Amino acid sequence: MLHPPSRTTGDGSASPASLSHPGSGFERALSDVAAALEPRLDLLLAEAALSGETMRPPRLLAAMRHALLDGGKRFRPFLLVESAALFGVPAQAALGAAAAVECLHTYSLIHDDLPAMDDDTLRRGRPTVHCAFDEATAILAGDALLTLAFDVLARDETHPDPAVRAGLVAALARAAGPGGMVGGQMLDLEAERIRLGEADIRRIQAMKTGALIASCCEMGGILGRATPAERSALRRYGGQLGLAYQMADDLLDLDATTEALGKAAAKDAARGKATLVALSGPAEARRLLEETVAACEDALQAFGARASGLVAAARFAAERTR
Repeated sequence: MLHPPSRTTGDGSASPASLSHPGSGFERALSDVAAALEPRLDLLLAEAALSGETMRPPRLLAAMRHALLDGGKRFRPFLLVESAALFGVPAQAALGAAAAVECLHTYSLIHDDLPAMDDDTLRRGRPTVHCAFDEATAILAGDALLTLAFDVLARDETHPDPAVRAGLVAALARAAGPGGMVGGQMLDLEAERIRLGEADIRRIQAMKTGALIASCCEMGGILGRATPAERSALRRYGGQLGLAYQMADDLLDLDATTEALGKAAAKDAARGKATLVALSGPAEARRLLEETVAACEDALQAFGARASGLVAAARFAAERTR
């Protein structure tokens, strides 16, 4: 059950963040968003199959469903919902934009798993799309989810104000494009088996992982009509969170099993990936990870207790086991 957004009390303090309540814990809040988002994603694909007079190829839709539904932590949608809650936006009112983010994120996973990219056979505990279907279908399913994301953001039901919808589209497009996620993936591929310095690795990770995470936080602020300073703080938090998430991912690749991760483990070292773990070693990477989590918390200071859910998200990103 979704809980109401945080509200400032009469003495200036804040009540618990949206989707959180005393004793629930962060993972309960994360699960609440995932549970609320799942039927929204299912409905989007059902509408895609039935709307209009043009035939939608059943195999394409089946591949989209295979990738999008019943899997993943829905961490990025959670960040959007929780960031919007800072400004009193109810969780249900943020789910349209959250669904768009999940569509785009899933597209990126489909394409990252392709043989020409990271060549993975397992994702979210089941066969990757190109293994379950075929490579061409996987490419097209990713393309379809990417374009569906912007379709969703442009809809009136996502937000009644066209200026807000345009802001959402612009933020997500910038994060996903050549200056963000796609550009970072290109740099990551080029960097295989090349020894890079810390600054270069951080740049790749900020683009490849951090840009989309930062945009989720900013999009929450856009929904809530945040001030430029507030949006900047959310971007700064999201950028640091993206770095923390990637460092934790790299440590998990080193330490965790395939069964625990739901995807192939120990692939980064085999491919010669440029990571802070490979550069500095696990102990130093863990120290840097703690520093990055502290930077996340620092970026949220202006929001006070209202940002408790986002503070917990940073700690979750660093301490997760899958």
